[in-house]
Amino acid sequence: MILAAFFLLVVLMPGVENADNMEKMSRGEKFESRKEQPNIAPVGGVNGVKSPDRNDEDTEKQLGKNEEDTEKQLGKNEEDTETQLGTNEENTEKQLGKDQEDTEKQLGKNQEETEKQPAKGQDDTEKQVAKDQKDTEKKPAKGQKDTDAEQSDAADKPIVKKEETAKKETDITLESVVEQLRAVQAELAQLKKDAAAQSKSSSNAVAPPPATRRYPTVKFRSYQSRKRILITGGTGFVGSHLTDKLMLDGHEVVVLDNQFTGRRRNVEHWIGHPNFELVHHDIVNPYLVEVDQVYHLASPASPPHYMYNPVKTIKTNTLGTINMLGLARRVKATMLLASTSEVYGDPEVHPQPETYWGHVNPIGPRSCYDEGKRVAESLMVAYHKQEKVDIRIARIFNTFGPRMHMNDGRVVSNFILQALQNKSITIYGAGNQTRSFQYVDDLVDGLIALMNSNVTIPVNLGNPEEHTISDFAVIIRDLVGSKSEIVNKPKQTDDPQQRKPDITRAGELLGWKPKVSMKDGLKKTIEFFRKELQNEKKEIEEENLHYRLAEELANAPPIV
Repeated sequence: MILAAFFLLVVLMPGVENADNMEKMSRGEKFESRKEQPNIAPVGGVNGVKSPDRNDEDTEKQLGKNEEDTEKQLGKNEEDTETQLGTNEENTEKQLGKDQEDTEKQLGKNQEETEKQPAKGQDDTEKQVAKDQKDTEKKPAKGQKDTDAEQSDAADKPIVKKEETAKKETDITLESVVEQLRAVQAELAQLKKDAAAQSKSSSNAVAPPPATRRYPTVKFRSYQSRKRILITGGTGFVGSHLTDKLMLDGHEVVVLDNQFTGRRRNVEHWIGHPNFELVHHDIVNPYLVEVDQVYHLASPASPPHYMYNPVKTIKTNTLGTINMLGLARRVKATMLLASTSEVYGDPEVHPQPETYWGHVNPIGPRSCYDEGKRVAESLMVAYHKQEKVDIRIARIFNTFGPRMHMNDGRVVSNFILQALQNKSITIYGAGNQTRSFQYVDDLVDGLIALMNSNVTIPVNLGNPEEHTISDFAVIIRDLVGSKSEIVNKPKQTDDPQQRKPDITRAGELLGWKPKVSMKDGLKKTIEFFRKELQNEKKEIEEENLHYRLAEELANAPPIV
């Protein structure tokens, strides 16, 4: 209501001000309004000659015109005021209908503002008084207000009770939801345990790589410095470590293996990586691929494995080498052959330099491997001279480390397994034959150094730290902490009596020498074999359990 009265004052004041100014203008007084004065001609004639009659006539016309404009303006203002008042009354009624308590507060506030509002004119004061009187009649008495408050409190009590009841029901509902969540969590935990047990029971089979997995951090290389490298026998003992080294260095690696002695799990941590590719293939059959380098490591290397199928061993070292040399010739790749110290046979020169031709039995039980590697070296040299293939020949001496096959029959693996199982450590012969053992990381560094050099002649890669077999057995037994007894058995056929590399050429041409001591390498290898035995034991127990359960189910009486 106060807003409506204020609007009426604002609308009517200009009309009143115009009327006062017209009266003052008729008396010759100045305007009080800030608006521009009417465009009335000045008193006087042309060129300063006065014309009183003309001025009076113009003044009367101007006054008449102003009175008509004033009446029109007043009529328009009254119509606008009535329209605005009607709108305000409708809005006020709607507001009063929404909330009685808010309306009472608003009426009280309007009354206070009405009392503070100064009277601007007699007409406005009468209208304001009438409105205030009307508002006062609508305002409830104080006692009535208290009664309404008591009634409101009485009405609120059932609402409070309903709210408390709803809160209790909500608490009960939350408790039931929490119990259900706990039950679901318990079921999930049980499912995880069952899944873990199932994964352990099938640990021999390598699970497919997950959709998203983390790989070791590899070095970034541009396409100019990044090489595409093929490794035959890449899932084996030495090949898997070479794969790791080249992958971490940022190169692309293609692993080719028939997995006769290699294992897929040796490289499973790279499966799915964009720089890695694993191909199941036998190099006795040709294989075509575009590569920059070829590491030819494919061949059984332990006596039990290469004597298991001697014809296959000879084919791998001859036909397989021919296929890889043909590939290197076609794609202009550098090829490295992983030869062996077995080309020296049972040496008569000690230590063995690369210039020594060897002392080999061409028809003995080891000849399939010894002569196979000797033929492979001959093929490498022939392709280099005739076909201009860039070749590298590495003669590798005894090597050990993690990922060795536990049953490969080598000295290191045999002694470690027997000591860990507290079995007798067996030595074939008197035990005075000597060996030189290098750690696998040193060998991998030597192979890469040789490949990246321009050396096309054979190079020995081994550790000149020499020990007798008897001393070596005692060292392993002490490192394991075993109480195994050392037992001597008859000497094997064509077993070399001494083996020690002369690595002068490797030091001069490659700047390479072993860095890991034999004892430090043995500690890492022993830990690897201990974990392998623990995993194998768990697998056997789980397989036996599954077998017993299957047998009990098969013998159980049928359910009626």
